[in-house]
Amino acid sequence: MPFTPAHRGGSGPPLVLLHGFVDTWRTWELVLPALERRHDVLAPTLAGHAGGPAIDEITDTILADHVERAMDEAGFATAHIAGNSLGGFVALQLAARGRARSVVALAPAGGWADDAYKDLLAFQKELIGQIRAAAPYAVTLTSTPEGRRQATRLLTVSYEHIPAELLAHQLRAAAAAPRALQLIEHGASHPWQLDAEHIACPVRVVWGTEDALLPWPSAAARYADDWLPHADWVILDGVGHAPQLDVPLETAQLILGHTSE
Repeated sequence: MPFTPAHRGGSGPPLVLLHGFVDTWRTWELVLPALERRHDVLAPTLAGHAGGPAIDEITDTILADHVERAMDEAGFATAHIAGNSLGGFVALQLAARGRARSVVALAPAGGWADDAYKDLLAFQKELIGQIRAAAPYAVTLTSTPEGRRQATRLLTVSYEHIPAELLAHQLRAAAAAPRALQLIEHGASHPWQLDAEHIACPVRVVWGTEDALLPWPSAAARYADDWLPHADWVILDGVGHAPQLDVPLETAQLILGHTSE
């Protein structure tokens, strides 16, 4: 399946879904059936990612700017927004602009209280090189349980239920993200800041205790202590970095339970 810029489906109040770094909108496929029964869902691929809008100049707000434009084009003045990792941070940026009715942030990036993020970004830079070397063999690699475990080791604890085709797509997407390295470099050299005092909508933060990329609780420190201490915090025991892939049924329930409040 080729990389596409967005998915739209379902009916009801608008809901925007934002994926993580070097992923695509397809990370939400396992939760889409449940969400689309209650919502008009827009799931865009972020700018600079495989299938997403091109980026001319990388800024602190470029990803949120493009999502806001996609919301305008979809006719969404405001929407419920759910995001994972980098997408969770972008969801909160949009909330600070008044574009969110509610936010569910799944392990949102940007919450480090120290320089640990620089180590993560350096690791991701190395990882991109490894993924680009492996991408031509994505179908073969994901055809065995061992290969699927390797493909998901940084994202999920459970993986047997995730379709091999989706995992192969994610590997190819990570390799094909045109501005991945530039986004890493920008993230490493610019402080991650959130205008949290202007977030007026309800926020639910969801974090897995087995998150291998943004470890709980250290990677959530600024959210828990400074930015969003009064949010609805949900900690998932034994769940990894991408709950929408790891525990899709529970993740859909957490999103729907929040959008219906």
